[in-house]
Amino acid sequence: MIAQRIAFFALLTALIPFAGNAQRVTAGSKYITISSGGRDYRFLPSFTVLYNTSDPAMALKPGGIRKVVYNLLTWKTADSSRADFKQKKVNASVAGDGFDDRILRTKAEMRTANVFNSGTRTDIIASAIQVKGDTAFLVFPASKAFSLKAWVLLAAKPYPVLQYSFVPKRNGFYSIGYTGAPAFEKEATAESWQPLIWTEKRTPDQPYLTPAFMATLPTTMVNDGKSTIGVLASPEYLPFQPLPLLTNSRFGVALLNNRHQLQPQLFAPIQGGYLSEMKAGKPFTFSFSLVVQSASVSATYQYIAENVFGFKNYRHNDIASLNTALDNMVDYSLSHYAWFVDSLKGCAYSTDVPGAVKNVSSLNPLELAIVRNDTTMFEKRAYPLMEFMLSREKFLFSLDSTQKIQSPSRKLKGPIAPLSELGALYNVFGKHNSFYTSLAEKEFSSSRTRNLDDNEIGNSWMNAMFLYKATSDKKYLTAAVAKAKQYLKQRVYKKQTAFQDPLNGSHFFWPTYTNHWIEFLELYELTGDTAFLDAAREGARYYTMFTWMAPAIPDSLITVNKGGKAPMYWYLKSKGHKQMYYPEEQAPAWRLSEMGLTPESSGTSTGHRAIMMSNYAPWMLRIGYYSKDSFLVNVAKAAIIGRYRNFPGYHINTERTTAYEKADFPLHEHTDQSVNSFHYNHILPMASMLLDYLVSDAFARSNGAINFPSEYIEGYAYLQNKMYGAAKGKFYDEREAQLWMPKRLLNIDNVELNYIAARTPGKLLLAFTNQSADEVTTRVTVNPSLAGLASGSVLKAYAGAASGLKDSSFTVTVPANGIAAVEINKVQIDAAFQQQILANTGDNSTDFVSIPEGNAKALLFKLGTYSRRLYVFLEDDDNKWKQAKLTCTDAEGRKTEVLKSSYPFEFTVPVTLSGAVRFSLELTARDGRIINSAEIELGNSLKKQR
Repeated sequence: MIAQRIAFFALLTALIPFAGNAQRVTAGSKYITISSGGRDYRFLPSFTVLYNTSDPAMALKPGGIRKVVYNLLTWKTADSSRADFKQKKVNASVAGDGFDDRILRTKAEMRTANVFNSGTRTDIIASAIQVKGDTAFLVFPASKAFSLKAWVLLAAKPYPVLQYSFVPKRNGFYSIGYTGAPAFEKEATAESWQPLIWTEKRTPDQPYLTPAFMATLPTTMVNDGKSTIGVLASPEYLPFQPLPLLTNSRFGVALLNNRHQLQPQLFAPIQGGYLSEMKAGKPFTFSFSLVVQSASVSATYQYIAENVFGFKNYRHNDIASLNTALDNMVDYSLSHYAWFVDSLKGCAYSTDVPGAVKNVSSLNPLELAIVRNDTTMFEKRAYPLMEFMLSREKFLFSLDSTQKIQSPSRKLKGPIAPLSELGALYNVFGKHNSFYTSLAEKEFSSSRTRNLDDNEIGNSWMNAMFLYKATSDKKYLTAAVAKAKQYLKQRVYKKQTAFQDPLNGSHFFWPTYTNHWIEFLELYELTGDTAFLDAAREGARYYTMFTWMAPAIPDSLITVNKGGKAPMYWYLKSKGHKQMYYPEEQAPAWRLSEMGLTPESSGTSTGHRAIMMSNYAPWMLRIGYYSKDSFLVNVAKAAIIGRYRNFPGYHINTERTTAYEKADFPLHEHTDQSVNSFHYNHILPMASMLLDYLVSDAFARSNGAINFPSEYIEGYAYLQNKMYGAAKGKFYDEREAQLWMPKRLLNIDNVELNYIAARTPGKLLLAFTNQSADEVTTRVTVNPSLAGLASGSVLKAYAGAASGLKDSSFTVTVPANGIAAVEINKVQIDAAFQQQILANTGDNSTDFVSIPEGNAKALLFKLGTYSRRLYVFLEDDDNKWKQAKLTCTDAEGRKTEVLKSSYPFEFTVPVTLSGAVRFSLELTARDGRIINSAEIELGNSLKKQR
């Protein structure tokens, strides 16, 4: 098994898309020719100089791209014929963290977003090229306005490098653009790319400039069906420190030229930007590579990332294991610092919308409760969110009816739970709560707006797949496969030319810019059809182009928290938050790097440079395993490993810091947080993300010998993950292993080891994954209060090496970037809650009824042998009713009365584990009238009430 594992990772390392960059570079009298893929590509010695006598007031503005939220670089212009930029009108709902009013709501002016209109333009081309050795010197004609010298290092690797020196002859603002790369008509290209949003065959409608700080790689690219062509800024012009921002961006890249052809271009400096104001006689120098690669755009992206910017398997735990981070994060999620509003059953969302709560999914805390055998997590988070997801109209809930920011709802008009969540909950609780499938089938035949203002279609192929998983009705699987294959034809097999995915509305979060690759992985695992795996891999690789691969990471220490102050995020400062203090210290640059992370979205990428919520990582890890794609595996690891000890807040945004690495970083009141934003509804999804990564990592490193079934957590935006713990899985020889990972189960002397744990009767199963490039031998101690070992307990190694079991400790050896797995028998394990909540009771009694009075809904939750609960909520609000009273009698005759005199009107009553429950409502209208419902019965196995 060890040999198989080593062979697998050796194969991953070997499977890069090409071994090198086979090309021939020659210099003629008029152009540089790069021959590759059987074709010659001519790079002309052509430049465009843009000039302004005064500052053109470069600024980002909301662009008017249809169905896309994105900020474009613009400049003031006094020439009305050049004022081609129409600023997008932004309504009141577009506000909150990440939305910068300095960009969105400044007054409309005469502006242009066309880089060629940003100044007075002078085109210049070399009159001759002179070759001396491995260098081609470009000879330019004399100019009264400036002098330009340039030369090409023909033998530079991996690409020839063009360097130039520009000397202005008068003061002013300048930008020097290289405009000599091969140009193509759109219809003659196979695909192209300009960061951040123009992928596949989507192209800008104007020559827009992407500033350096928004370029995940500092280039644009065009593929003609044979090779990918680009103009790539040299790494030294995108320094690691300080953090890249618009104010220090030294260049920009463009894809569309002034003839509306596709042509990679680079302008340095940016007109009106950093270093663009020049004094006569003072030289400006710059350099860039001429890229030709016989590969796709995606493969070229990988090649440049790895061979120019040094991306690799570069991270390791260093500061803490992922298990430590998970334990700390779960503890934090249950503390008052996590700002859960019990009365509203939700996570405070005051960072964006004052007074509102927002939840993602009930499956996140439910998974954590089950896997970690955690009753508190179930009672304090999972169960309240289960009620929330069935009753609320939208994820964002606010009692303030005047609140417009991000379009919240105050209505109890659920379910807000996606169809996939309804199906997952039905499966988790043993298929006993039939209201879940009834609601799911209703959702399948309708549409709903759950998040922001995006309308979701019910009968998609994804929902058909999830409905099949819940009902086992093959008509849904047949529909899912047929619709998915149609989607392949219209969305995957044809490169997109516009922002019009048939299953996406507006484009904001990155999953809307790719195919539904995560769901394709789910469908592949369900059907085994490799067409779906291929689509998943393609979508995942496009998604990597939203991950930062620049700037390059220096091999040095970086001083952070200077003067003992952590960075102050300007948005929080404007909200009155207090400065945070952490000791000034030095940290290795790699630990502070954003490589492998994405900006938050197209609409907030200018402020939220790199977010820690990298839910894509476990999916990429699995797809990388299945398709033997090392790049996906390395991106996944870069996004997760060695970044924090606890919940790190949301993003890297103003400057580099170690603040979010600290175990106590989130343990502050809301207004005492100032480094980055805290979206409290992200805490539990992030914990699920870490658990998903741990399980997926063990799955991949064991070559599938460790494999646990999962449900799907859909959430919204990019918050998708697998959910584990509801069903038993495989752990090498054991076929009925139950994932069981209570907090602080193990004490491991070396932080480089992550682990997962499972149980079978009398056995503890442990798998250790080494995140470092060195073999690790260390001592492991099992917490005896959670898993008691007997004197005759025996240690067995499935992979790696383990020995020396004594009392509760043993020694394990895990190969570099490898896995070790052990079994310990004769173990007494405390898993009482897990066993109760997952118990199959066979209870198929009635569990749902609609009540005309108050437009009420009543549900009977059947939660294994742990509990049964009656939940009743009114869709009618306090505009109609002054108060509501529930009277309930359970099977043992216990009577409960609950009065609610404020909205929302909802009731939760624990009842007996079996037998009928009788209840009624008494409603008091605003005018004082009293309305009574009939007495209703649920939990009766003899008849159904619908």
